[in-house]
Amino acid sequence: MKWLAKKSKIHGTGIYASEDIPKNTKIIEYIGEKISKKEGDVRSEKRIRRYLNSKETGSVYIFELNSKYDIDGSKRYNKARYINHSCSPNCEVDIIRGRIWISSIKKIKKGDELFYDYGYEFDKDDYKDHVCKCGAKNCIGYIISSDDWKKYKKHLRSKK
Repeated sequence: MKWLAKKSKIHGTGIYASEDIPKNTKIIEYIGEKISKKEGDVRSEKRIRRYLNSKETGSVYIFELNSKYDIDGSKRYNKARYINHSCSPNCEVDIIRGRIWISSIKKIKKGDELFYDYGYEFDKDDYKDHVCKCGAKNCIGYIISSDDWKKYKKHLRSKK
């Protein structure tokens, strides 16, 4: 095992390297119940509403597997669910033969927290529901896929 779960400065629990991890290493599989897209949407909405109504910070744990299926990783046995988002990640998601792997994209030193970009698409109506607390120098303040940062910045300019 190249990782361990413990309290994170960013959000709740995090996953930390228990030894140096070379670049391009499969670290942990994101596991859980395989569900239809429709069921994934229902569970996501229900969990998001619960957290927004309670004013607590929560997690949804629904991961897109492909165009037909999602993985509900909310079960405690899925330790990969504790990997936090960062605007400056050291890991990425690789979907290989129907399995979701978290892999290193750079060398990770023992004791460093593991992060990946959650890849949330920018939506001008709900991006504020997903505040980012990663603290990276390039953090934009919200959990938005780096692929959509231009859309977010364009939205900000249009509000001026």
